[in-house]
Amino acid sequence: MPSPAVEIEAAGRTLRVSNPDRLMYPATEKTAVVTKLDVVTYYLSVADGIMTAVRDRPTTLERWPKGVVEGVKMATRADSRGDAFYQKRVPKGAPPYVETARIAFPSGRFADEVCPTEPAVVAWAAQLGTITFHPWPVRRDDADHPDELRIDLDPQPGTKFADAVRVAIDARGLLGELEYRGFPKTSGKSGLHIYLRVEPRWTFTDVRHAAIAFGRELERRMPGQVTTKWWKEERGEKVFVDYNQNCRDRTIASAYSLRPLPWAPVSAPLRWEELDAVDPRDLTIATIPGRYAEIGDPHADIDSVSHSLEPLLDMYVRDEAAGLEDMPYPPEYPKMPGEPKRVQPSRDRDRPKENESD
Repeated sequence: MPSPAVEIEAAGRTLRVSNPDRLMYPATEKTAVVTKLDVVTYYLSVADGIMTAVRDRPTTLERWPKGVVEGVKMATRADSRGDAFYQKRVPKGAPPYVETARIAFPSGRFADEVCPTEPAVVAWAAQLGTITFHPWPVRRDDADHPDELRIDLDPQPGTKFADAVRVAIDARGLLGELEYRGFPKTSGKSGLHIYLRVEPRWTFTDVRHAAIAFGRELERRMPGQVTTKWWKEERGEKVFVDYNQNCRDRTIASAYSLRPLPWAPVSAPLRWEELDAVDPRDLTIATIPGRYAEIGDPHADIDSVSHSLEPLLDMYVRDEAAGLEDMPYPPEYPKMPGEPKRVQPSRDRDRPKENESD
């Protein structure tokens, strides 16, 4: 039987949590059961931190209303019948304090997404079964010009978190040369993200090009360890710099978001000096509140500086002049201006074979 609803104080508002004992994460060998009320309480315990990540940003809600339990399936574009799903439009019946922001998809269609303006909005979304928040890299007052560049370091099969750490350390050096200040966090899985605020005067295409330029420079500096190849068959055992996470309508789990894995991991902000000692499996719903109370938010001053993209865009133009063309977009996108042929290399009949002479 569902447990009776409870009312809690949520950053100055009264929030009704229905079925507070609903199982959201089962117990594991190292972690205890996590209930819906536990998830709501967790987000309130890191309220200022997650608001730094999502405030005034259109935000897609990753909802698991039946919990992250065995047998629950995530809905996809190919099969919408899953129990868990991404909600891009504000749910019906949202309370008056839940504000929205209008965003445009690559298709040209629009949607009004939840736009958190206060911690109670995050808590309300958690009570709906949201475990992960996916904010756009824009603010609602200008949804066409990102104010955030996202460097996504994704270890490929045969590599691991430690490999992403090595790449992140070199990435920090490159950021320093560019006079950029980056802020690292775990992905909540095996990867790492580095965020930096940028002046909101460039398009999504420009920001994507900046990410491509950054990734290519890392590729040159760490040969055999880093790749920007879009097609998985070309990546090898390397860390992939996923430049396409900077496309319009592509989002990354926010700082402090829970992830849908059995031990309830968190996409956790880090200090650079702890990067090579941290184990992402230790950063969970059970440990982050205590860590947050002890050290605060490592991303607390991320908004203190906004950088120019001109150095990276100059690098992109330099690479273009040297013969490096634009890179493929994700498969669901319409053909984009300047994009090369979007076809898997092994299926490209026009692609020259390696043993063919010039």
